[in-house]
Amino acid sequence: MSLAKKLLALLIGLLVLGAPNHACAQSKPLLVHYMPWFESKPYSGYWGWHWTMNHFAPDIINTNGAREIASWYYPVIGPYDSADPAALEYHVLLIKLAGMDGVIVDWYGMDNYNDYAVNNQRTADLFNFTRKAGLKFCLCYEDSTIQQEIKGGFITAANAVSHAQQTMLYAQTNYFTDPGYLRWNHMPVLLNFGPQYFTANSNWVSIFSVLDATNQPAFFTEDNRLPVGQGAFDWPPMWMSQTNGGILTDAMMQSYLSGFEQKSLKSPAWPAFVSTAFPRFHDIYQQAGVGSSFGYLDDQHGNTLRETLSRAMTNASAIVQVATWNDFGEGTMIEPTLAGISGCAITDTNEPTTEYGYTDLGIIQDLRREYLSAGFPYHTNDLALALRLFNLRELYGNSNSIISAELDRVFSNIVSGNLPLAGFQLTGVETGVPVIYHVSLATNQLQFFIGGFLSRSGMQIETSSNLITWQIINTLSASTNQIEFQTSVSPAATPLFFRVRND
Repeated sequence: MSLAKKLLALLIGLLVLGAPNHACAQSKPLLVHYMPWFESKPYSGYWGWHWTMNHFAPDIINTNGAREIASWYYPVIGPYDSADPAALEYHVLLIKLAGMDGVIVDWYGMDNYNDYAVNNQRTADLFNFTRKAGLKFCLCYEDSTIQQEIKGGFITAANAVSHAQQTMLYAQTNYFTDPGYLRWNHMPVLLNFGPQYFTANSNWVSIFSVLDATNQPAFFTEDNRLPVGQGAFDWPPMWMSQTNGGILTDAMMQSYLSGFEQKSLKSPAWPAFVSTAFPRFHDIYQQAGVGSSFGYLDDQHGNTLRETLSRAMTNASAIVQVATWNDFGEGTMIEPTLAGISGCAITDTNEPTTEYGYTDLGIIQDLRREYLSAGFPYHTNDLALALRLFNLRELYGNSNSIISAELDRVFSNIVSGNLPLAGFQLTGVETGVPVIYHVSLATNQLQFFIGGFLSRSGMQIETSSNLITWQIINTLSASTNQIEFQTSVSPAATPLFFRVRND
């Protein structure tokens, strides 16, 4: 056997083949509604309202090791901060691996009033990561902020329209013109919860009049279309539950969804509509003392999400929205939650607490494969890569630039679809050893890359012909750059082995 064949045979166990890249060929985009409003004490120095609702105390840790938070459910990574890069990276990777095309962010504008400016910065932070992950993004504007700003004396009713115009100009400059912003029929997509303040169509005509012709939005309001808009989007109809003791039944839900779709067909027919899927509704408002509960919609062991998402994927909608990624206060999150752990300190046998793990994301993967993209390659087990990367980011923080650079390469490999290599690199970092991959041999030239755990002091390349006696043939300096090794090999009867050791 030639030396080349022997080397390839010996090194085959080190070779990691990249997973194939499957192009998405769906007929309509699938996005998830995202809340950017969480603030955590470990990151920002204080606990924000959405974890406490001025009632719960996240500094209190229960016997399960969970912090007391304003939710019946508990995120796998614990209560996080929406500005934490590790959390944002974790989220966008899960969204990507789950088969969603992007995010619709709940947006309150940019004003330095209440937490609006803070949330806007967190929105921009999230969009930085969606770009890196190749995901689309768009805004869902809350015009209820106008009423709050008038009430607080921040603006007057007389200049409400002109103020909203400035808000839209800000959105145009900072979001609409971005290549990653979602467009429909060449128009930037803009959703609106309501409208709640600007209820007249003429208001929105004036508000949008300041925008460039190329940035007149594809405007979708909740439940009903305004003439200036393209259509509307539906939302969990919890108001219907008030006629049934606070319980929204499956029959009620289906009646609402059917009625919403029928609206789009009435004369004049809507140019488009956004169809929303949702997994459940189980809010904590009454227990937190911030108001009455909006009602309860049962998860039905995943069937609520399966039914609403299947419907959204197969109906005439232009865009599919999943509500929500992380509204923990209302219990509609599809973000993974821990099994057997509740963050809520209240014990109430009438309020069932169930954790869902990766169940919701697995359902989305399956339905994407069934209805939108038969070649979609990812499965539930792949989702764990995002958590492994998050845990390592938390472990090393910014203390080790060399490991941080390797974790950046892990992120890139996950995004590009090379999950086997990403998992191989993660294992190396987790176990504290370097790893060899992308081994090749051509014209007596051996080449491989080195990743995994990379020592700051550098590493040694060793060779052996008997696996007993090893000889150092090269010492490589530590670097944040991708480490590549090459050496010439000559035909010989004796096989050669190579290994990498940290200094």
